[in-house]
Amino acid sequence: MTPILNYVVSKWQALSTSDHASVVSINLFVALLCACIVIGHLLEETRWMNESITALLIGMFAGIVILLVSRGKSSHLLLFSEDTFFIYLLPPIIFNAGFQVKKKQFFVNFMTIMLFGAIGTLVSCFIISLGAFQFFKKMDVGSLDIADILAIGAIFAATDSVCTLQILSQDETPLLYSLVFGEGVVNDATSVVLFNAIQSIDLSNIDARVAIHFLGSFFYLFSTSTLLGVFVGLLSAYIIRKLYFGRHSTDREVALMILMAYLSYMLAELLDLSGILTVFFCGIVMSHYTWHNVTESSRVTTKHAFATLSFISESFIFVYVGMDALDIENGASPGTSVAVSAMLLGLVMVGRAAFVFPLSFLSNLAKKSADEKITFREQVIIWWAGLMRGAVSIALAYHQFTRAGHTQLRGNAMMITSTVTVVLFSTMVFGLLTKPLIKCLIPHPKLTTSMLSDPATPKSFSVPLLGSAQDSELDLDSLHVPRPTSIRAFLATPTHTVHRYWRKFDDAFMRPMFGGRGFVPFVPGSPTERGGH
Repeated sequence: MTPILNYVVSKWQALSTSDHASVVSINLFVALLCACIVIGHLLEETRWMNESITALLIGMFAGIVILLVSRGKSSHLLLFSEDTFFIYLLPPIIFNAGFQVKKKQFFVNFMTIMLFGAIGTLVSCFIISLGAFQFFKKMDVGSLDIADILAIGAIFAATDSVCTLQILSQDETPLLYSLVFGEGVVNDATSVVLFNAIQSIDLSNIDARVAIHFLGSFFYLFSTSTLLGVFVGLLSAYIIRKLYFGRHSTDREVALMILMAYLSYMLAELLDLSGILTVFFCGIVMSHYTWHNVTESSRVTTKHAFATLSFISESFIFVYVGMDALDIENGASPGTSVAVSAMLLGLVMVGRAAFVFPLSFLSNLAKKSADEKITFREQVIIWWAGLMRGAVSIALAYHQFTRAGHTQLRGNAMMITSTVTVVLFSTMVFGLLTKPLIKCLIPHPKLTTSMLSDPATPKSFSVPLLGSAQDSELDLDSLHVPRPTSIRAFLATPTHTVHRYWRKFDDAFMRPMFGGRGFVPFVPGSPTERGGH
């Protein structure tokens, strides 16, 4: 009995030591997140140092301290897993982007946003993959197959426009803000769908059949993921409208909104679809229907809860990226790592320019009003806003080039190091230069008709589209929209016409069934907005 007892005690002590180390690590990481919030608040007035740069710097500082304490063994408090990112950290970020998207601006500029976010991402991915394939032959980067090269194109096609959105004002430059914000969200979704499509096909023998299968997989994932998100969003609106949980408990309707949003993401992952696209469109539908079906207190709660979860998730990721920049176990040669990172950064800039300026030219051809056209200076800002890389690129790189959080091959280690380097450099250097660039290109924003027609919204980029103007739209029925008589005439006013027909269909069929603004059932004694009835 004594040997068995000693064995059990020793195992228990080892387990207790491991649990204690995990608790200490989590406490320190939470303390770093608190430091990000405090320091970010102190630097808010400057608008030079946003939360992303602050979290990166704090992560790097913590990594240096951990390296010194551990005598160079590791710079991490916690081990990053791609599953952790895709299951726990990514859904709040993407859902909040969809939940708070300014639907009027988004859909009025829908064609241009889709050109930049979908077609532009494909162009950028192709150029980055082609350039990487050519340059990697001449550089000692280890063994990378064609699937890795295409994955690199999808990884570095994913943008992060947070720095630009913090400086742009949606009141002063509504068109520019809408294009940058909308393209950023659609770009993330397209990059992940593209990445998943690359993983799903056999690239050993590339021919016309494989190319057609690849395009089919891409459009299949894009369409089915979108439909699933819309379905779950409408289902949540219908359940809450019919059962009206708020008459008894506001906690239940808030919990149901949060759980169904997360359910949409997990269902997509279960069905091998794109969770990021599903949860984004679920957020749009929930903000348009479900959010108006809950009580006033639940609206305030959900608005701030989703924004807070998104903020914490982003801060967590950037703190970890700052630590990972000092991780010596990646083991790549410093000279080669710098060369590969510089090459990838150059390809990102070229790939970005290859679609922003041509697609802007095509978009301007279809617009008659000078206020709706994208000026060259605005095109430069859109190009610059998409040069920064962030959380999605990091997560996709870990998903492609690591196993259980560790790199196994030299080429994989090189790609992880290069991705982290590009994210750090682009976020910090380009992020710091964003404000003087915008001030130089747009010193005095011009007053536009969209500024006059759209009521003021909160200025913080993290909650840009909620509040009293959550669903603010013009009464399009009172405006005369001429029927298009040619293809060019239709392209000249496509979104206004489509938007008008959608409003009629929405008011006649969708809102009476699923609720929404102006169609909320009144229950005497319920804590709903009095002005809404």
